[in-house]
Amino acid sequence: MPDLIRLLPDNIANQIAAGEVVQRPASVVKELLENAIDAGATNIKLIIKEAGKALIQVIDNGTGMSETDVRMCFERHATSKIRSTEDLFTIKTMGFRGEAMASIAAVSQVEAKTRKESEELGVLLQIEASEVKKQEPVSTPVGTSFCVKNLFYNVPARRNFLKSNSVETRHIVDEFQRVALSNPQVEMAMYHNDLEMYHLTSGKLSNRIVGIFGKKYQAQMASCLEETDMLKVYGYVGKPEFAKKTRGEQFFFVNNRFIKSNYLNHAVTTAFTGLIPDGNFPFYTLFLELDPKHIDINVHPTKTEIKFDDERTVYAIVKAAVRQALGTHNITPALDFGADVNFASFRPQPQGSSTGISPSQSDRNYGQFRDLDKKRESTSHWEKLYDGLQKDIEKEERHNAQLDIHPEAQSTVTMGSAANTAESYKPNHEAVLPSAKYFQIHKKYIATHVKSGLLLVAQQEAHERILYERFFQMIQNRSGASQQSLFPQSLELNPADFALVMGMKDEISAIGFEFSEFGKNTVVINGVPADLKAANEKQLFEGFVEQFKQNQSELSISADENIARSIAKRSSLKVGTTLSPEEMASLIDQLFACKNPNYSPNGRKTSFLMELEKIDQFFN
Repeated sequence: MPDLIRLLPDNIANQIAAGEVVQRPASVVKELLENAIDAGATNIKLIIKEAGKALIQVIDNGTGMSETDVRMCFERHATSKIRSTEDLFTIKTMGFRGEAMASIAAVSQVEAKTRKESEELGVLLQIEASEVKKQEPVSTPVGTSFCVKNLFYNVPARRNFLKSNSVETRHIVDEFQRVALSNPQVEMAMYHNDLEMYHLTSGKLSNRIVGIFGKKYQAQMASCLEETDMLKVYGYVGKPEFAKKTRGEQFFFVNNRFIKSNYLNHAVTTAFTGLIPDGNFPFYTLFLELDPKHIDINVHPTKTEIKFDDERTVYAIVKAAVRQALGTHNITPALDFGADVNFASFRPQPQGSSTGISPSQSDRNYGQFRDLDKKRESTSHWEKLYDGLQKDIEKEERHNAQLDIHPEAQSTVTMGSAANTAESYKPNHEAVLPSAKYFQIHKKYIATHVKSGLLLVAQQEAHERILYERFFQMIQNRSGASQQSLFPQSLELNPADFALVMGMKDEISAIGFEFSEFGKNTVVINGVPADLKAANEKQLFEGFVEQFKQNQSELSISADENIARSIAKRSSLKVGTTLSPEEMASLIDQLFACKNPNYSPNGRKTSFLMELEKIDQFFN
């Protein structure tokens, strides 16, 4: 019987490894950028076309490679970072396994040009599907240029599983931002389809954050620094008032390596407890520096997850560092123990006061009591305030007598109107109320009686369902109407968001948004969907983009569905909105005209029927 087990050919083994290392174009970008950083580059350019599917090119001015090194870098398990087992526990560079370049070359067409400073000529190497096609001397600048073309051209099944260009571009931008944030000393640029998305000059971390996310971040950053014998934490956290409802701007770097850690993220969000609403997420870019022997970075293929040997201590230090940063910048609530509460001025001093005393000094004197006698004189005729009040009361009593309504029950006549609140509702008088078809409960639910009992409708979820189906149909039919803005508003986006918006301009316009490009990373909003009530166009558009990104990262849905969900979520009626009986009736009618009226787009129930038999059980 012949033997069954045999060694795999190198090209097949490399393709299998590529499935683990090269998941999408962003994986290639990550590996090439990190190799450029490890090579000591001070200037890096990233060029992509068609979201990296057609071209990914990284050009650096690093140390370059020799003819032997450039050939060896495409072999499996070939690396310059590891010499012994002990080196695994002292790693401070990015790539070290030696599988990345071999995996990339197995599923694409790669062209590498490199030259060391000590050499007059460089080397050109071309590889297709792990097979060397050309190797020859070439004139090239010092450094290295990797050009990856037609990713997954020989694995069409993998290529078919890639997402749309806008999604893949977003993943590439994420990787670029992470490398750029962790290396502010390196000048970096990114080009997509020949258009410049980023041009980041070398400088301080704060300048790099502003360069990536925009000038509005200048006002929201609080510096963070905490140093102990075990760990150093530094970076920036965002002020609570700038927290967003979407994730995506939270960055942890351990020894300059980007990581994802729900455990450490919990430490930061705990430090913000009481400062931001539930469901909001603060911005932070935090760097942790500690001895490599205290961490294990080889626990995940992408190296985005690591293990600490003392997680609890790291958690406590990070939490304390963030709290210290918030307290230092007077963000956390604090009591002024230096002020005398007995003589504090409760009225602001008028500007231009002739006393010549500053407001802080006037708080300590007794000038606020000098006009006390005048105040007493001005209140000596208080009886005049109530002149005619008795006549008004008698008039109202006569009016109530004509309507045959008891004065105590008068406040309940407004049941179902905008004036109805939890405080004005008096169950004792419900028997004498005129029958109201619809009424709100805490401005959150709509209640109405039906043949079988009581129907409760969640107004926000119901409105989301209505808007979602309406906008989704508009996108399919390209039939959205727009309401023109009287004063168009300009909105500056970060490069990633701008590319995302322009990549789906037709779909966004289909629901009624009218906008145009206006300079670098800026759009002018000329109109909003006609079905929406008057709102701040700029705020609505920004909220829509943030919601779209959140859905994109959490859900596997089409772009059309995501757009419809996002605008429905951000423009729906919110809890606390007062509705008239006519508006409540219209909302319920539109809900049950939907194709799926029972659930909101995110799966929450829109209505609940409390049957009469169930209600009877409460009283039996």
